[in-house]
Amino acid sequence: MHQFQTGLGLYFRLILSFDSAGLREQRIASLHSCSPKVCIVGGGPAGFYTAQHLIKARQDVEVDIYERLPVPFGLVRFGVAPDHPEVKNVINTFTQTAKHTRCSFYGNVNVGKDVSVEELQRAYHAVVLSYGAEGNRSIGVPGEELTGVYSAKDFVGWYNGLPSCRELSPDLSCETAVILGQGNVALDVARVLLSPLDILKKTDITQPALEALTGSQVRRVLIVGRRGPMQVACTIKELREMVNLPDTRPEMVVSDFEGVTEALKDLPRPRKRLTELLLKTALETPGEKEQERRNKASRTWGFRFFRSPVEVLADPERSRTAGVRLAVNKLEGSGERARAVLTGEVEDVTCGLVISSIGYKSLPIDPSVPFDSSKAIVPNTMGRVQQASGLYCSGWLKTGPTGVIATTMNNSFDTARSLLEDMDSGTVDVSAAKSGSHIISSLLEERGVKPVTFSDWEKIDNVEMRRGEAIGKPREKLLTVEEMLRVARTVTEDKNVISY
Repeated sequence: MHQFQTGLGLYFRLILSFDSAGLREQRIASLHSCSPKVCIVGGGPAGFYTAQHLIKARQDVEVDIYERLPVPFGLVRFGVAPDHPEVKNVINTFTQTAKHTRCSFYGNVNVGKDVSVEELQRAYHAVVLSYGAEGNRSIGVPGEELTGVYSAKDFVGWYNGLPSCRELSPDLSCETAVILGQGNVALDVARVLLSPLDILKKTDITQPALEALTGSQVRRVLIVGRRGPMQVACTIKELREMVNLPDTRPEMVVSDFEGVTEALKDLPRPRKRLTELLLKTALETPGEKEQERRNKASRTWGFRFFRSPVEVLADPERSRTAGVRLAVNKLEGSGERARAVLTGEVEDVTCGLVISSIGYKSLPIDPSVPFDSSKAIVPNTMGRVQQASGLYCSGWLKTGPTGVIATTMNNSFDTARSLLEDMDSGTVDVSAAKSGSHIISSLLEERGVKPVTFSDWEKIDNVEMRRGEAIGKPREKLLTVEEMLRVARTVTEDKNVISY
């Protein structure tokens, strides 16, 4: 009997010693149900909307969301302007999704580094890539490397507390700032640069950004676009906010609006309303009250149309930005399809700050994932990644960085529908048991990676809101990954986070 037990023990030790990742995965999978398991890479709006639709549409699907940072919500947290708290209300919906019994959140997991996409594909029936667009599009002109030139993505990340942008420390000692691009992000940046501090103090803007803006010398912001007033990329809400921004007045070039009034009647309604507001702001004589307000304003802003950057000009020491050279354009064609064509003329604008708001771009995450470098997207058909069965994408990675949060919602729902159709048709085989997070958690543990759960995030959330409350703000964000992890790993007592 003793010899039998000794032999049995040796047998099990041998089994364990030869337990490859594949065998271990099979063993773990056999302990779990055959419910469809979906992994989502990216905890921003696209990831959460995809998860939301999958969970609502199919009662047996289990969804795991992996996020590189210890905190969820992506651009809702790090991209939405601090003075737009109503846009962040969508976090309540995302929180409901994250707390659903069939959804789990794993922060502090860098897919492509801590775990590969191929490993995720082995562990899950389907993988959805929703990690957004964290790259900057280059202006592509001489001088863009000078001090005083920043991307809007980094500038927004700086005032919104994105850890990778904490050290940006932009120099705001100049009088004039030039923003290249005329979309909503450009207007967000302009508004933050010019907003009275009393407004910003009541938002969740970071304290270092608030201190820098307190000492800012910027009094004039020009928002430059290569096309005309009828092609401007912002929405009417953001334009109206600029028009009504306290202690500011508009400064436009009247000749930029030639022929616009005559073309109004042919514009679709949203574009017509936006153009009418532009025309009124630029050309109409304001009423007495508005004129008085403008006369008292200490800061100015304005659009500059038909201009493209050709060079960032340096100061005599060539150490920092002194201005920007703009090519003057004319339009060929009309409406949304009008093209900007160079006229050969240039003009120089003196400024000490240039912020490029010409768009974000997605980056490849893993060599195994197809990636179109020219379009900066994962090539796909309705969210199905081309030539990669069981792999999907949603959000900006799928379409490019366009649209507002509602656009991302619809595009993510479409991807979720494609995935559900493939499950129903058998294109994605959900009959085989998959181990999902169990095998991935085991791999991460071996690699020294400790994920942050959603309840861990709630500790961070609690600390940030208490910090904010102490100084009259909705929240004061933690600014480093190390600080976030320290709070996430504190012990809780009576549901209150212990101070650290």
